[in-house]
Amino acid sequence: MSQIANPPAFLRALFDRAVAVADPMRVIAGQLPLRPAGRVVVVGAGKASARMAEAVEAVWGPCEGLVITRYGYARPCRGIEIVEAAHPVPDAAGMAATGRMLALLGGLGEGDFVLALISGGASALLVKPAGAITLAEKQAVTAALLASGAPIDQMNLLRKHLSRVKGGQLAAAAYPARLLALMISDVPGDDPAFIGSGPTVGDASTPAEARAVVARWGIAVPASVAAVLAGVSGVVAPGDARLSRVENRVIAAPAQSLAAAEEVARAAGCAVRLLGDALEGEAREVGAAQAAEALRLQAAMRAGDAPLVLLSGGELTVTRRGDGVGGPNAEFALSMALALGGARGIHAIACDTDGVDGAAEVAGALVAPDTLARAAEAGRDAAAALARNDSHGFFAAVGGQVVTGPTLTNVNDFRAVLIEAGT
Repeated sequence: MSQIANPPAFLRALFDRAVAVADPMRVIAGQLPLRPAGRVVVVGAGKASARMAEAVEAVWGPCEGLVITRYGYARPCRGIEIVEAAHPVPDAAGMAATGRMLALLGGLGEGDFVLALISGGASALLVKPAGAITLAEKQAVTAALLASGAPIDQMNLLRKHLSRVKGGQLAAAAYPARLLALMISDVPGDDPAFIGSGPTVGDASTPAEARAVVARWGIAVPASVAAVLAGVSGVVAPGDARLSRVENRVIAAPAQSLAAAEEVARAAGCAVRLLGDALEGEAREVGAAQAAEALRLQAAMRAGDAPLVLLSGGELTVTRRGDGVGGPNAEFALSMALALGGARGIHAIACDTDGVDGAAEVAGALVAPDTLARAAEAGRDAAAALARNDSHGFFAAVGGQVVTGPTLTNVNDFRAVLIEAGT
């Protein structure tokens, strides 16, 4: 008999706790200074940025400013304007709002103060292409990057050199005003330079490195992109004087959310192993590897042993091979289900903490010992679904999807594997 009465509910509780502790309403207040005297402007972008703005106004009251978030992620603010735009592929709404944001910052002086609210998703939502790159060309390159399997740091490196706002350029536009950037990390390692492609962080990378990303991941680029990458980048160097009045501060990160989930698991009587908060790699490969590890650990367990939970975070990738609908978390879960082969006593959850896995409005998926059996009853071939990158379609058919709606935060992927002694 299972030692956890309801494994799916237990795993969902771990995920919900991980999301809850990263809610900007919980973390912003303790990070804000007293409201500065003089003109204060709030700007920002990302899937958590509107909630961050709401949290700021809960402390400071109505503020002047403009924040860009994903469609469906807006929050009520009394002074800060919230604009919704497309993610993960940018659109005209994001481009127009970015232009207005840069104009707003361009009029500031030495006595003014800027609060920048940056979270995952800002790379797509802040849109100001460099050179003669058109929006349509930027969209095509972004879509190719997302399908390439490139890790997030490589994607963001290229994005910086194709932009007039990333790689420190947003902060440079605000100079000589003072700027404090509060960030919610969705990148492995929590490097501020890669959160939202670092719009307030100096960057030492070069156009040559950006060209290497294009070559390594086989990204087809138009002449306008090639021309930008052959020229002088607008990315701002770390020692640039325009960044001398900037402070960047990460206020929520995957490690904190995993720690909160660990507390819940231990309170339920489970042992916990943390596999890392910065895992990267192909989702299907990591799923198979974690399944093998779970089977190995289960084989060493004896009747009466406490359940064991494996926790991990990071950002997995998918190299698109088929025409299905999926995302890294659901693909991880599908690969794990196949590798487990219906093994008893092992359940798993894999979800994106922002509530969106890939391009679908689905956070991720749950895996159970009967996942493959339910697929057979529904006439679904798990291996064929994986080959087509159709993980969301697969879990929709077998009842394993996790749908949260907008969570209003974003601290990357969350994965938990529950292992109980075999019977």
